[in-house]
Amino acid sequence: MERIGAVLIDIDGVLTVSWKPLPGAVDALRRLRATGIPLALVTNTTSRTRAAIAGRLAGTGFPVEADDILTAPAVTAAYLREHHPEARCLLISTGDVRDDLSGVTLVEEEDAEGAVPDVVVLGGAGDAFTYAALNRAFRHVQQGAGLVAMHRSLYWRTAGGLDLDTGAFLLGLERAAGTEAAVTGKPAGAFFAAALARLGATPSEALMVGDDIESDVLAAQRHGITGVLVRTGKYLPETHAAADGTPDHVLDSFADVPALVERLGH
Repeated sequence: MERIGAVLIDIDGVLTVSWKPLPGAVDALRRLRATGIPLALVTNTTSRTRAAIAGRLAGTGFPVEADDILTAPAVTAAYLREHHPEARCLLISTGDVRDDLSGVTLVEEEDAEGAVPDVVVLGGAGDAFTYAALNRAFRHVQQGAGLVAMHRSLYWRTAGGLDLDTGAFLLGLERAAGTEAAVTGKPAGAFFAAALARLGATPSEALMVGDDIESDVLAAQRHGITGVLVRTGKYLPETHAAADGTPDHVLDSFADVPALVERLGH
């Protein structure tokens, strides 16, 4: 790779678990900041806005502002504005990310009963993913509504262990409806491209640090970005062994990233 000109960093499972900093992560991010390398925190988190995420991270010591963060909802908004302009969108998501969906027309569930929404948008799994909500989404898609998902991760790490995420429900919805969702967050190439464009960097000079070997690391590598897998968060040895590719680098945790950056050159 070229000398490092940008670092993309996943948040959940890399910097934090259940929003609590992982050991050494705050200091490591401060050390990276001190190098002057452009950084972007890229996350499929769909339960909080960019501003809320920045506030939560800054409150635990991370040197982060809202402009440093690129979320799946923000990229989803850009996708919807481009591909479904003026569409009426039904959002099913746990947590309120409406502030990151600027320029998107959202309809309430009761408003969608009389007319099929143009697009069903799936955000983060959780209490909002009830049988009734998913069944309505299924019926809307059957009647011609488009299907957009902010990501298709199967699970994520919390303080209590692994929890099911959107992908576990999306797979069934796609199969039942006989369709395939447009996925806007990682591992979509457009997500990585948006992050690099924000930093003014090319793929060949960028690192992507993540705990999800498929959506974070191998997906980035397929787009020419150097992948760095950390053994924290949702990392599982069996998933690593069964992956259809090999990470460029594997580290114990994000605390080891500054040393890797120094070794690779910047």
